[in-house]
Amino acid sequence: MNKIYLSPPCMTGEELELVKDAFRSNWIAPLGPHVSAFEAEMCETLDVRHSVALASGTAALHLALLALGVEKGDHVWCSTLTFVASASPIVYVGAIPSFIDSSSQSWNLDVDILAQELKVAAKRGQLPKVVIAVDLYGQCADYDPLLEVCAEYDVRVIADAAEALGATYKNRYAGTFGEMGILSFNGNKIITTSGGGMLLTSNKKHAERVLHLATQAREPVPHYQHEELGYNYRLSNLLAAVGRGQLRQLKKFTAKRRANFNFYQQQCEDLPGVEFMPEASYGRSNRWLTCLTVDESKCDTSSEQIRAILAHKQIESRNIWKPMHLQPIFEDCKIFGGAVSERLFGQGLCLPSGSDLSQEDLERIVREIRSCFGYTQ
Repeated sequence: MNKIYLSPPCMTGEELELVKDAFRSNWIAPLGPHVSAFEAEMCETLDVRHSVALASGTAALHLALLALGVEKGDHVWCSTLTFVASASPIVYVGAIPSFIDSSSQSWNLDVDILAQELKVAAKRGQLPKVVIAVDLYGQCADYDPLLEVCAEYDVRVIADAAEALGATYKNRYAGTFGEMGILSFNGNKIITTSGGGMLLTSNKKHAERVLHLATQAREPVPHYQHEELGYNYRLSNLLAAVGRGQLRQLKKFTAKRRANFNFYQQQCEDLPGVEFMPEASYGRSNRWLTCLTVDESKCDTSSEQIRAILAHKQIESRNIWKPMHLQPIFEDCKIFGGAVSERLFGQGLCLPSGSDLSQEDLERIVREIRSCFGYTQ
């Protein structure tokens, strides 16, 4: 019995031809024509002015904070329902993280809570310098009211679109909101460069600053001169070649992920206590992962029991992200709200969502899920 993974890479063959080109040209270092082409093609795809290809999405977020001048002791607020990489860079720069609960309507950052807490923070003189809004599981945050309330208090916004490439908010692409946006090309993302990420911005100065910091902050002189601390964060030409091949499949991959979600929902919507992650009316999710919740009070199973049974059947599934305010490393940080994200974590499950899942795979997964509720075929 073959194992079904949660979100494996999906290679088309075109990536290999571009990698061979990189080998033939001997551009193996973390620079080269494929890096420049990948950046240009991403800008064209997403209709954004500037992009900087980097070693990871985490690196992109780290540099975005630095480019905005976030320093030790500054406050940075972040969605709590996310992967740790959304929050770790806050600590890298010495800032103080606080976390914001989710909206049950979208699972993303609750803008009403954000507005309430910004008002309180303004009175106390403790406004955050930056808010990091996460586009969770491929769905954009509600950016119009979010940006409006942050602008009212002169708070900058970074869009963490690591999971959301190809998603849209009111016909604009994920990653193109706020001062800067970041993407991840980790092996489990909708497109991959094995490891890698990208920073997006319409601000030329931000892009130039990030590029400078990502290349060891080397000064533009004939000798090696460094006047500030920099980082070795650029993406390699080889991995950029992979990314170019993957990017050409983005629409196809997004369509398949959405089709996976639709199949799961159609086949499981009758199961008691099961609800799927809603799609917000303001946009279109890439459905990077199909996510659902299981209310134990309405059935005889739980998300954890389903996960364990699927694992026994060689089907990988995963819990919804454990909120940052519940993580031991952030236990002393403030949380605004928390009940919604805690419920989603306790009841949530991510199903296999790969872009190359076969119909046979999907039917096998659904069959095992339904068996957890006492249905047999």
